[in-house]
Amino acid sequence: MKRLFVFVPAIFLVLFLLNSFVVKEKDAKKKPIKDAKSPAIGNIIFKSADGGQTWQDISEGLPEKLQREGVWRDGLFANDRGLYLRAGNGVYHNEPNSTTPFWTKEIFPGEQRNLAAGKNGILAYDLRGQFLQKINGTNKWSPMYTNFQEQAVRLDKTIDWMYENYKEREVRTVFETAGGTVLIGSNNSLFRSTDGGKTWKQVHVGDGRMKFAESNGVLLTTSKNGILRSTDDGQHWDRVISEGGLGIAVESIDGGFAAIVYNTITQTNSIHISLDSGKTWNAIGEELQPSWNSLLMKKIGIPQSSSDISSIKQMGKYLICGGSDGIFRSADMGKTWKKLSLPAIENYGFNLSVSGNVIYVMPGKGC
Repeated sequence: MKRLFVFVPAIFLVLFLLNSFVVKEKDAKKKPIKDAKSPAIGNIIFKSADGGQTWQDISEGLPEKLQREGVWRDGLFANDRGLYLRAGNGVYHNEPNSTTPFWTKEIFPGEQRNLAAGKNGILAYDLRGQFLQKINGTNKWSPMYTNFQEQAVRLDKTIDWMYENYKEREVRTVFETAGGTVLIGSNNSLFRSTDGGKTWKQVHVGDGRMKFAESNGVLLTTSKNGILRSTDDGQHWDRVISEGGLGIAVESIDGGFAAIVYNTITQTNSIHISLDSGKTWNAIGEELQPSWNSLLMKKIGIPQSSSDISSIKQMGKYLICGGSDGIFRSADMGKTWKKLSLPAIENYGFNLSVSGNVIYVMPGKGC
């Protein structure tokens, strides 16, 4: 009975403190945020060439509206040539070995917002499946996959808002394998072409946005039911990780893959790695899981309190994870993690891109 008398007041004390915290958060959100007085644009993209020890703000030279709106979700990618970003009426490029915040801009001929790395050059596309490609070493953008929509609509008979309004399939992602096979993830299907987009086949049904990774001839993709794997160039897919929720991310690492999935039991994102090309998997990053009070804050409507990991990359000997409360680095394949220091930025999470030994960080703006 004595324990009960002690426990009940403790519960009321915790609820009082949480309620006070929520009220302060709401009041803080009502206050207008003053614009920075710095004459130079900043806090859009940061770059590190020393494993995350030091950071350089390379935002200067980008459109000012990005500071307010953030970077379009699929409007950037990194490869061995550096970081590419689609904004305004151009494509911006930052070289990985550049020591100054210098961007080259190329006027873009279309309205396509999304970028993807192609085998022969950059691909740009929109949700209506209008594709442009810039061949490496040229400044010319040419139409690609012009007959995709005609064949996709014939193969996929789904009646949805895209079909009702445009008689088209919604294009959500594009991936080109090392061997030249092209995979296009639609709103309800995965399409595959082995002849440069002349003909297409429907190889998977029932998923939405799919992210891809390739390593030693093996393909992984996210799905609404976890992570799928293909060993025959994308013709057939088997589920290799399923915790009841969405596949969040897949990345190739030395010897295999890293993946992030949403666990419906813990209601958090969990990290897994495979060092045998996706055959077997080990869970890592337990110390990165949010505490019980963070999960409670998330349930009562404070998204900034969630510490879910949303992206993972390999940079040299390190694994780098980006989440809503910071950037974390592991030098022992996820056994232990160190939080990296970043400039104080008001954000809703961190997205990562890696080019060689250079890591780029984009603070999320909540959009």
